[in-house]
Amino acid sequence: MARLPLDMAAEGVGQLTGRLGGALPRRSTGRDEPPPADAGIPVLLVRGLADRASVVSPLQRGLVDCGVGPFTLVGYNAFSPDIRTAARVLGDQVELACARARVRTVVVIGYSLGGLIARYYVQRLGGDAYVPLVITLATPHGGTATALLAPPHPLLRQLRPGSGLLTELAEPAAGCRTRFVAFYSDLDEAIIPASRGRIDHPDLTARNVLVPGVGHLTLPLHQPVIDQVRALLTAAQQTTATAQRPHWDSPQHGGPIPHRAAEAARDNRGETEDPDR
Repeated sequence: MARLPLDMAAEGVGQLTGRLGGALPRRSTGRDEPPPADAGIPVLLVRGLADRASVVSPLQRGLVDCGVGPFTLVGYNAFSPDIRTAARVLGDQVELACARARVRTVVVIGYSLGGLIARYYVQRLGGDAYVPLVITLATPHGGTATALLAPPHPLLRQLRPGSGLLTELAEPAAGCRTRFVAFYSDLDEAIIPASRGRIDHPDLTARNVLVPGVGHLTLPLHQPVIDQVRALLTAAQQTTATAQRPHWDSPQHGGPIPHRAAEAARDNRGETEDPDR
């Protein structure tokens, strides 16, 4: 457990030297390429700080045949000033995915720190206009005591309980339309105490799913978790099938609305569950 913050910081150094980082996809309007004939709702996977894509890539392989996609792996600079900046990068990738697939909505899956990036985007940057569902896996929504042991890494500081970013996420969010499902474990060595892996916000529609007896790196690869994520994606595809019909031939349609301009807010009832499975 004590090594974990150092491992996270080492990942950032590796990205800075170019050994681990990967380039983000080239930005495009998406108008010159038709979407694949078998495309479903696009899914963006936001990796954690230290997993080097070794976690989300196997997760993606477990999801590819459930009728959704295309899948896009979203990276970010480990030396980014803060989660807010990474969330804006995610917003750009959401717009790009919508343009390429010629759809209006996507699903975002965030592992570890990636879940906080996804949550900040939909909760604070108007991303709920494009993302009806966010699935988080082993994400420290309430921060974690392990971040107190970490070096002064710009992102890890924001995972400390009571940080400015976590305080901002605790502010009222009555207009957020995104539904959240947060998978967390009672044996997660990176999130202490384990209850900080839950989303407990009165304005957010959130379901918290306890996954007993698995660790931080194992949770996204746990077959029962993959099965539940597959079911969530299938349901999201069915729910949005009508809404995802292309509108690009309409002369007044100008492409996706910028993610920084949130649509009109509507009331949302907070709901949390903790099924014992």
